[in-house]
Amino acid sequence: MRNSLGALLAIGLAGLQFVAVLVIVFSSYLTSERALLDHARNLLSDVGTNTIEHSKGFLNPARGAAELAARLAQNHIVASDNPDALEQLLFQQLQITPQFAGLYYGSEDGGFVYVMRSAGPGPFRTKFVLIDGEERTTELVWRDDDFNVIERQFDPADTFDPRTRPWYVRAREAMGTIWTDPYIFFSSQQPGITLSAPVLNDGDGIRGVVGVDIEISEISDFLARLKIGDTGKAMIINRNGDVIAHPNPDLIKTEDSDGTLRFTSINEIEDPIARAAFGSDDADPDFLVSKEEPFEFSHDGAVYVSTLMPIISEILPWTIAVYAPEDDFTQVIKKNREDNLWIAALVAGITGFIGLLLAEFIHKPVKAFAVRSALISQGEIDPSEPLPRTYKELAHANETLVQQIVARKKTEQEYGQTFDLASRGMAQIEPATGRFLRVNASLCEMTGYDAAELTGMRISDLAQPGSGVQFASGEGPLDASFAINQEAWLLRKDGRPICAAVNAILIRDHEGRPLHAVVTIDDVTESKEKESQIAQLNSDLSHLARGNTMGQMAAGLAHELNQPLAVIAQDADTALLMLDQDARRDPELREILAEIEQQSHRAADIIRALRGFIRKDEGTRTAFDFVNLFGQTRRLVQAEANQAGVTIRADLGDLPPVLGNRIQVAQVLVNLLRNAIEAIAGDPQAERIVTVTARRDGDRLEVAVRDTGPGIAQGVNLFSQFATTKRDGMGLGLSICRTMVEANGGRLWHDPEVTPGACFRFTLPFAATT
Repeated sequence: MRNSLGALLAIGLAGLQFVAVLVIVFSSYLTSERALLDHARNLLSDVGTNTIEHSKGFLNPARGAAELAARLAQNHIVASDNPDALEQLLFQQLQITPQFAGLYYGSEDGGFVYVMRSAGPGPFRTKFVLIDGEERTTELVWRDDDFNVIERQFDPADTFDPRTRPWYVRAREAMGTIWTDPYIFFSSQQPGITLSAPVLNDGDGIRGVVGVDIEISEISDFLARLKIGDTGKAMIINRNGDVIAHPNPDLIKTEDSDGTLRFTSINEIEDPIARAAFGSDDADPDFLVSKEEPFEFSHDGAVYVSTLMPIISEILPWTIAVYAPEDDFTQVIKKNREDNLWIAALVAGITGFIGLLLAEFIHKPVKAFAVRSALISQGEIDPSEPLPRTYKELAHANETLVQQIVARKKTEQEYGQTFDLASRGMAQIEPATGRFLRVNASLCEMTGYDAAELTGMRISDLAQPGSGVQFASGEGPLDASFAINQEAWLLRKDGRPICAAVNAILIRDHEGRPLHAVVTIDDVTESKEKESQIAQLNSDLSHLARGNTMGQMAAGLAHELNQPLAVIAQDADTALLMLDQDARRDPELREILAEIEQQSHRAADIIRALRGFIRKDEGTRTAFDFVNLFGQTRRLVQAEANQAGVTIRADLGDLPPVLGNRIQVAQVLVNLLRNAIEAIAGDPQAERIVTVTARRDGDRLEVAVRDTGPGIAQGVNLFSQFATTKRDGMGLGLSICRTMVEANGGRLWHDPEVTPGACFRFTLPFAATT
């Protein structure tokens, strides 16, 4: 499918403009949204912090008032057993602290003085519970702001005992100031909290407890005045999940079936967003957190941001919970983003229309150039004819096109020459049948067939039966996976086999259709024969090494064992002689000694037979090329050298043939090279080079193998049997090498003058020239 350049230009201009605007809009939106959300979280955190500080400021005066009253009573500044004085003290504290709902004092004998705010008949009401022996009196007194009595009345049915109340019991047990959990006051039906402090005796006990009732509904009023976005809210949650302060105070009170009021749990509050944000499925939820925890949640398809603040204090285990819709902070930027998208679409449409006109103007000369190029390719126009009026870039393109046509023809000509004159065999194969289409002279020379004979044949026709040629079998056309890189044995026209490296690739046209396969064939018969020679040399070396090692071991063992066997035979012979001279000859003893002498001679004979059985093979000494032999042995140890990171260098020059056992000389070279490599590998600081040199020394060839290892330690007898510097060595390598060199008419020695490292030299005689 061919696309119109004009349409592509128009779409490209408008599309790039639209994409650019979108990138700017969305990047601006994302950065602005992130900044606003961070600001929202910071705002929620500030709201929580302000609420905590406000709550502390609201409640701290109660602690001071209760502890002040307790100290005054404890230090007898105000007599705790004087109800009238206590009433005045509590009345004054209630007047100066508007958040107090009431102050009271309960004594250990059950007495009680309670000053509280009242709805009438006076603004303040005092309750006295006086104990005089077995007599109990309960009196209620209403007063005005100036402490004047408005009304009095007695309540003989009252049975209130402060000593049974939780605030009294807990303060007495703690012997210090305590806070109760928030609850709904019975009289005012307002949420509140009680703080109490003990009045201590001079001894260890207490005389009574001072308590303060604090209405906390004012905290809900404070939360209602907070501005958190447009619709955000803050609330205070007790550790048990009760909501004790909320912008809507009516939501925090719930009436039980018995008519009593309690705080509403977060899981049942009629604020569905708060339930979604902070509700919990746990039967015993714990809302106490040690650090601020911001998070996001969804409700009715809207996204909200929220945070839970750490508890206010250990004695007030309340947490501040704040939430707000994300749109309260990001709605403006979202609206701005939508407007910008519409603006981007409008700009893209306008620029697209302008781009279409511009594209047509730009495309017109391009179209003329395309028509001219098509006519040139069809041969209807001479490329040298002048161009129509167009852009200078198109004029340059025309020149380049003509140059490419000329260059292509030149390349085709060069390829044809390369194909015909290549030193390696080359051929083109028909994809459908696998037959030769074209062959070069080198392939004809290699196979013995002329070009006419090869044309129409397949490579499989040249293959030796069972050689494994895996293509061009005539079973079907070549497919897309056609690619060959293998070795195969081919038969020349005269029947002589050759080993060939065959490589083939499939050439396709611009539409992917196969044109032909190009095959290159190299004659690797000679290299295969060299590899076979090296493999045979390796096998001969292994056999020779085993034989020489066993021969040296047998010779050493025979030498070492023959001496004690000779001593045994001699001692047995002496014992027999002494026994014959003794008048009291014991026939049984003589028989034993004779058997010892006989068995010692038998052991010596066995050792001599063993030594003769595995004696070293002297082999046949022939003339051979030392340089060629060194190249083959070098390849045998090259893998070990590569593994140890050692470089083997050689300076051999042009040498005449030498006379010797080729396998034994190769064994000597391999042993010396391996020793050098192992010496360097064991020294991590050494320069890792082994150098082999050869020079004429009269009628002999002198070879030196030098390494850059640590050298030979003093006191080591290198050429003695069973003497070695290796942990796992047998001590036979250099001994065997010296024996083999000497068997070939040469000499092997260590050159101590060459340092650093070690240098071993050996000589071989040159072959006689005729």
